[in-house]
This record gives sequence, structure tokens and C-alpha cells, in this order.
Amino acid sequence: MTTAIKIEKTGGPEVLKIKTIDLDKPGPEEVFIEHKAIGLNFIDTYHRSGLYPVELPSGIGTEGSGIIKKIGSKVKDFSIGDRIAYAGTPLGAYSSERNYPTKNLVKISKEMDFNIAATLMTKGLTSYYLLCKAYPVSANETILFHAAAGGVGQIFCQWAKSLGCKVIGTVGSDEKIGIAKKNGCDFVINYSREDFAKKVLEFTKGKGVSVVYDGVGKNTLEGSIECLQVKGMLISFGNSSGPVENIDVKKMIQPKSLYFTRPTMFHYLAKKNELEEGAEKLFEKVKLGKIKVEISKKYDLEDVVQAHKDLEGRKIIGPAIIVP
Repeated sequence: MTTAIKIEKTGGPEVLKIKTIDLDKPGPEEVFIEHKAIGLNFIDTYHRSGLYPVELPSGIGTEGSGIIKKIGSKVKDFSIGDRIAYAGTPLGAYSSERNYPTKNLVKISKEMDFNIAATLMTKGLTSYYLLCKAYPVSANETILFHAAAGGVGQIFCQWAKSLGCKVIGTVGSDEKIGIAKKNGCDFVINYSREDFAKKVLEFTKGKGVSVVYDGVGKNTLEGSIECLQVKGMLISFGNSSGPVENIDVKKMIQPKSLYFTRPTMFHYLAKKNELEEGAEKLFEKVKLGKIKVEISKKYDLEDVVQAHKDLEGRKIIGPAIIVP
């Protein structure tokens, strides 16, 4: 029997329900995975709340790591016993076991810790496509990343620093300033008590930054636009403060000929070769010590409601996992 978290309606953390289910054998292009660790991501709260609509009833969770125990009849690139990690749909990572299509799977080495692998996939691959695909950065370029002490931020800022960027990070409290600096930020702003756009312009001597990576959304939109230089790019990839709405192109975009994009990992890593390229570069950064991951918190699968409360309450500083 498999333990899995299901949602039958959208809402707060209380809609997450523990179920015991029987799994069918894997489909022709699926594998049966025994989970060792499950990634905990803010996007999970969007699926649960209904901000990102899902067909109900539904599983939840987009990433995990584990061992393949069974393979489908048409699976050729994976074998029983392979150590794997994944990120992507279909939802359902919050489970002790699951069937999963091979298109989003990557193999991990025996040296790679399952806990690290689980939390790397969404956050690490997000950092990859943001830095290398959505806006390929250059050495000595000054960039801004919001929520620099968060799970994505810690990996992103280390990666950006390894590429030679000057990294400005924002955080929501003074206690997070040290975390952001430890993970690659050259300059950190507490946007809960300072005008971050003004501080960015001071740091850049009035020039502004070439790109802003904004996973916060509603609360940072206007400031992000203000601190961009002419022909700069705003990359909006998250909504932790609420979704971005009502962009006035004439007022916000036209005055500095700005670019605005709302990318998703699933578009940038849709093809198998794209996923494998991203995972290879990510794992290489980890192997070389350019990206170091410290698991900030572990939750049992049965404690998933509390995990979501902590996630939305900003009580989790850095990568966190669920252990089945």
C-alpha cells in the first residue's frame, strides 16, 4: 500500500489529506518509484490554493528523488535499481511511491545524496533556465534577484556568482541578510524597511540593472521596473505576494523600452535533451562546489499540513524536503 497526499478541493493547508492507495503497475513509458525524498516548493501552495488550477481530485508535489523498482514495457533508458530525480507534472510527488513518466526523469550518481537531489530539481533547474536561457547573463553584469535567501534564491545567487555576476539580492527581514550574503550576494537590501529601487540605483550609480528576476510578484513589480536600465528585462517567475496584474505597457514598459517575460520551467525544459542539458550543468556546479545546498528543514509526510503553514508563513529559510 502507498501513502499519498491528495486534494479534493482547493483551499488552505487543511485540504491536504493523507490517503492510503493501491497503485497500478507502471504504464508502458512509466516507472514505479520508491521515493527517498520529496521537494517542498512554493508552487505547491499555488496548486493547493487554486491559484494555479488543477483537475480535482489531484495529487500534489512536483519533484522527488528515489529508486526505480519497476519499469514499463516500453522503457529503454532506465532500469530497475536506477537512482533518479525528477521535477514536473503530473503532480503527485507527495507520496511514498508513485508511477511516473520517464520524459522528466534524470539519473543521479551514487555520490549524490537523495535529499539534495530532491530539492535541487525544481529550484536548481529554475535557476538554470533563468540564468542560462530566459536571460543568459554575462560576467560582470549587475543583476537583481528578489527573495535571495529563499530556496531558489540561495541556489540562483551562488550560480550567478560562479558566472561572474555582481548580484544584488532583496530579503524580507534582517535575519536573512547574512544568508543571502553567504550564498553569493554582493549587496543585500531588506525590502520590508527600505526602498529597494532607490538602493539599487544608488549601488549602480544611477544606471540600474540589466535584469530583475522577480519571484515575489505584486508587491515588487513597480520597484523592479524602476530600477531597470534602458532596454532592461523584467523576468517575473513567481507570485509569492500575489499575481502581477494590469501591466500598463505605455506607462511601465515604453518609457525605457523594457522587456517583460513570464517564463516557466516546463516550457524551457520541455524536451528531453533540454532537461538533460540543464541537469548536467546543475549537477556539475554541485560537484565542483560552486553550488552548496543545506537542507533547512525536514518534514514527515504526515506533517504536510504544518509544512505548508510554515512555507506560507515564511518560516522556512532555504531548501526543505518531505521524507516519506
